[in-house]
Amino acid sequence: MVNTFLTPDRTDPPALTLKAADLEAGLYVVATPIGNLGDITIRALETLAGCDVIACEDTRTSRVLLDRYGIVTPTLAYHDHNGPKARPQILARLEAGEAVALISDAGTPLIADPGYKLVVAARDAGHRVFAVPGPSALAAALSIAGQPTDSFSFMGFLPSKSGARRTAIAQMAPLAGTLCIYEAPNRLAESLSDLAEGLGANRPATVCREITKRFETVQAGDLQSLAAHYGTQEQARGEIVIIIGPRANAPLDEASVDDALRAALKTERVKDAAGLVAEAYGLNRREMYKRALELAKDADG
Repeated sequence: MVNTFLTPDRTDPPALTLKAADLEAGLYVVATPIGNLGDITIRALETLAGCDVIACEDTRTSRVLLDRYGIVTPTLAYHDHNGPKARPQILARLEAGEAVALISDAGTPLIADPGYKLVVAARDAGHRVFAVPGPSALAAALSIAGQPTDSFSFMGFLPSKSGARRTAIAQMAPLAGTLCIYEAPNRLAESLSDLAEGLGANRPATVCREITKRFETVQAGDLQSLAAHYGTQEQARGEIVIIIGPRANAPLDEASVDDALRAALKTERVKDAAGLVAEAYGLNRREMYKRALELAKDADG
């Protein structure tokens, strides 16, 4: 069964009169809205207005936000493709005593977005790095998905190719707690089908789409029903987060442990597969290693 919830229409707030912040030199990692432009924080706006330059994943996308609040700070492009060329330029600005803001197209930079190498380079060069926190699709999805949040793993985007995706899913299988995945609309149905096969058809899950935007939807069910639902629907649009609830605490028996070891052995060395299963199920590592060796020999023989 799939339960669908549609969020009412949302409107942007009136424009604000900003006071540019007086910033010390350094790199400011600034979170921006994931959809609704009203979700930006006052501190983020003051930082963007007060810095010397804004490094944007896509300057055209960021310009929509900056124009909305009348921010005229100069921008430059910084993304995965131009990183090797742009990083030295940004580091030179920091060395000259400038305040540089880093933003992504949406949400918190470095969370499935570029920026990690710049932060590392800035720190290695002795520059201060400041967090200006705010919206994150990961945190937003967890807050509304209705799945346990006391322990979760963020897996980023699944591989686009089927074989690599199934391998990645097999590596997730031993993990305890809730799983959080970003996915592209054109791969949603296929990924849900692979997740159902690799993690269990009845495993509870929630698909969060277009969070904070006008057509935000939250669809809950199990992986099998969600895969069937999206397999028969017109291709979903917008940004998507899949939240998968923890695996059921079924009674542990020898067959279940062997199944987990076999799944891990598809992608891991014997020692690593044994360690993953031992940690996931709270079992003795030495015993898991001996059993994994036996299963690996059987598979080879």
